[in-house]
Amino acid sequence: MDRAGGLSFAKHFDGKRFFNPNGSQARGLLDAMRWKLTSRPEPSPRFVSDVRQSVPPRHVENSEVLATLVNHSTVLLQQRGWNILTDPIWSERTSPISWIGPRRRREPGVRKEDLPDIDIVLISHNHYDHLDLPTLRWLAGRGSPTFVVPMGVGKLLRSEKIGPVHELDWGETRTLGGATISCVPAFHFSARGIFDRNKTLWCGYVISGENGIIYFAGDTGFGDHFAWIRERFGAPRLALLPIGAYEPRWFMSPIHMGPEEALKAHEILGAGTSIAIHHGTFQLADEGIDTPKRQILKSSPPDSFLILENGQSAGVA
Repeated sequence: MDRAGGLSFAKHFDGKRFFNPNGSQARGLLDAMRWKLTSRPEPSPRFVSDVRQSVPPRHVENSEVLATLVNHSTVLLQQRGWNILTDPIWSERTSPISWIGPRRRREPGVRKEDLPDIDIVLISHNHYDHLDLPTLRWLAGRGSPTFVVPMGVGKLLRSEKIGPVHELDWGETRTLGGATISCVPAFHFSARGIFDRNKTLWCGYVISGENGIIYFAGDTGFGDHFAWIRERFGAPRLALLPIGAYEPRWFMSPIHMGPEEALKAHEILGAGTSIAIHHGTFQLADEGIDTPKRQILKSSPPDSFLILENGQSAGVA
């Protein structure tokens, strides 16, 4: 394991809990109660039946990167030599309880049974819409992927007999097969219960190979870490940038970008192509299920910023 040299990572652990350096911290419980008591969520359909499921290829032979949006922050990344899956979720709810919590509004764009063999699974943090244990158990049982997680998250996966697991801190790298995975900063927080807030880390990932880099931002607010990533790794060939769960801004801005901020991040990174993630499947905040997509389109995004539908793929040369 190596440090991602050439870039200074500010202190982000106080000995007990992780925190966002140079950025705002997530709002606390009282603010969350205020949000829920005063919010007026934008109405959305209970379910949208517009997904055309696709079957990805088993592997990619040329130097192209093939990115398939499954749903939410789940993207299948394929390049010659490896298949990588980000924050996979196929469950009906993003919740510790199967009968309550945010419910799926759209089907996954790929049936999990139609996935090719997965070499690496990247987990950005431990929230239920990003670390979905039923899906991870299924993936571990159907093959032998390697799971890469931020600091502190490995314990949960190992307790569920999900592995092998590699934990990374910001600035650390791990080479797995033909892919070098670097853990990079994000502005967010972690928790799966009442008492474990910020006990584990959150992150994004840079995947480096002979044909350039891919950046998966995970879940993040807007911040100077995009400039850090550009400085250290260069302009990404492909970036996966979150655009949803951003309203109300007084509550969400420290931890979730809005659509216009995602466009700014795309520009700062100098990404050849960006794909919007974290939208269109679960309504986790006050904006409607398709409002992030509409807001992006109103902003006249460049042709290099793509809004894919669940199941749609994009080839990045």
